[in-house]
Amino acid sequence: MNVLGSTPLIVSRTGWSSEFGYELFLRDGSKGNDLYEKIMTAGKEYGLQPGHTSSIRRIEGGMLSYHADADINTNPFELGLDRLVSLDSDIEFIGKAALKKIKAEGIKRKQVGLEINCKPLSGPNTTFWYIKKDNNKIGKVTSAVYSPRLKKNIALAMINIENSEIGTSLEVNTNRGNFEAIIVEKPFFDPKKKIASN
Repeated sequence: MNVLGSTPLIVSRTGWSSEFGYELFLRDGSKGNDLYEKIMTAGKEYGLQPGHTSSIRRIEGGMLSYHADADINTNPFELGLDRLVSLDSDIEFIGKAALKKIKAEGIKRKQVGLEINCKPLSGPNTTFWYIKKDNNKIGKVTSAVYSPRLKKNIALAMINIENSEIGTSLEVNTNRGNFEAIIVEKPFFDPKKKIASN
């Protein structure tokens, strides 16, 4: 635990995107205004301004947003997070039996990366967009955005396992119409997380 003046906090190398950065977690919520003022005063000479999380950078980095890319009905195997699940130990936890069953039977859907071939999207999607293959609904786009860095529309999507191979061509029903999309590797940018390891 660190203290900034009289403000107890935790400094963490985590964040909404995979950029190099820090988060400050207050240990005493009543000190929020004090912390904000200290940070803004210290950053004034550098032109520090309040900002917002970057959906573009989050999606470029393949980072998940709960309620969009995952929810109570999503399991870690569908998200490619099986390396974080240990089912072989004697430790019991809620959901262990269900996860063992899923692992034994295999997943029925999978999160993939997409490039959507259309004019630049005007902003992140605010609803799920349906995905079709041969006129059959096979999944949904969970997070989509235009990446100025990559000069492409990129998206995270959950689709059925039969259509999840890299290079598969699909149709995405966006709020501007239907467009072709191709399954690609994710994350879309900095896959080795070199930026955050500097």
